[in-house]
Amino acid sequence: MSEQFFSNVEKIKFEGENSKNPFAFRYYDENKVVLGKTMKEHLRFAACYWHNFCSTGFDIFGEGTFDRPWIQPVGNQLELAEQKVKVAFEFFEKLGVPYFCFHDVDIAPEGATLQESHDNVSHIANIIEKEMQRTGVKLLWGTANLFSNKRFCAGGATNPNPNTYAYAAAQVKHAMEITHRLGGENYVLWGGREGYDTLLNTDLAQESEQYARFLKMVVEHKKKIGFKGTLLIEPKPQEPTKHQYDYDTATVAGFLHKHGLQDEIKVNIEANHATLAGHSFHHEIAVACAEGIMGSIDANRGDMQNGWDTDQFPNDVAECTLVMYEILKMGGFTTGGFNFDTKLRRQSCERDDLFIGHIGGMDTMAKALLNAAAMIEGGELSDFVEKRYAGWKEELGQSILKGEQSLESLAALVHENNIDPKQVSGRQELLENIVNRYV
Repeated sequence: MSEQFFSNVEKIKFEGENSKNPFAFRYYDENKVVLGKTMKEHLRFAACYWHNFCSTGFDIFGEGTFDRPWIQPVGNQLELAEQKVKVAFEFFEKLGVPYFCFHDVDIAPEGATLQESHDNVSHIANIIEKEMQRTGVKLLWGTANLFSNKRFCAGGATNPNPNTYAYAAAQVKHAMEITHRLGGENYVLWGGREGYDTLLNTDLAQESEQYARFLKMVVEHKKKIGFKGTLLIEPKPQEPTKHQYDYDTATVAGFLHKHGLQDEIKVNIEANHATLAGHSFHHEIAVACAEGIMGSIDANRGDMQNGWDTDQFPNDVAECTLVMYEILKMGGFTTGGFNFDTKLRRQSCERDDLFIGHIGGMDTMAKALLNAAAMIEGGELSDFVEKRYAGWKEELGQSILKGEQSLESLAALVHENNIDPKQVSGRQELLENIVNRYV
């Protein structure tokens, strides 16, 4: 493909909130300084390879609707993958995202053998590396696909067959090495089929042990090759399996602590996965921050009338404001960022729809950043929380936390001092009203 694929789209620019141009940013001004950092530094946007360039828009009821000429059932698949790289980096460059993300099978076709697959990935990685140097676009994270091929129908790291487990390990090893070579800032492990569909054929204890050992081998190899990026697990409750072991952030945190991995691995939280688990996006971010395992974010949303992972572009400024508030309180991202794990609706079949969707998502997060920064500077929420828990900084609260009290001593204290606590309002409605003033 010698000509530009998105020939009718120029570099997307910031035009301000009064702009009516669908191909311009209204809130995302990458050079605007917010709380001491630019928007670009705060948000660290990434676009994904899989939904954008590996999907035809098909669903189980109908054929694809998207114009993706590099996706062909016949022909030289490696040459088509080369063409896909050119289109992807044209998109990244024109959109102005500083990062991208990929699975190994997104960028290159699988071969007849594992070695041929590795060779294909390495070949395309060479081309990607040149495009990264040309454009300045960087890799937020890479990962291995251990869920699409039928060999992984019973999972990779939790597969009952040690040979399949070994194959998964080999694939992760190579994907991590490619991520390292391309300067990736994180490596993600998404357990797409690390779970079960029925307990009748599943040994939970065995699979848990396998999974823990797999993660420890990943940590060992990271250190061996000198990869300085962050290892991330992406929680999801179900789909494609009935139950996945990395159900939500709290489940992952418990598993990491159980196996002594809490200092080695963090989480990559997806908004749509949070809601599938029965939580809010805000909740999952807050839990990760509280557990000290907040890593990166897949920014998207689901549809509450659909019971599956729809991966739509984020558009709820109020919810994203609360998410951004937690990120700012944490001190901001280190190696993480906001990756748009998002896909166009099947009827959004024009080439430039891909830009429109991302522009809306980026503006949503940028507006959320501005709102959250104002909330931080206003201080009403943090002041209220500090006052609500003030007693824990006083003598009794400190003595309890230091282990200086027992049930007996506390019971005696209550009886001797005739302590009779009165209820104190949590002021939920007031706090919600305060948030709405900023949104």
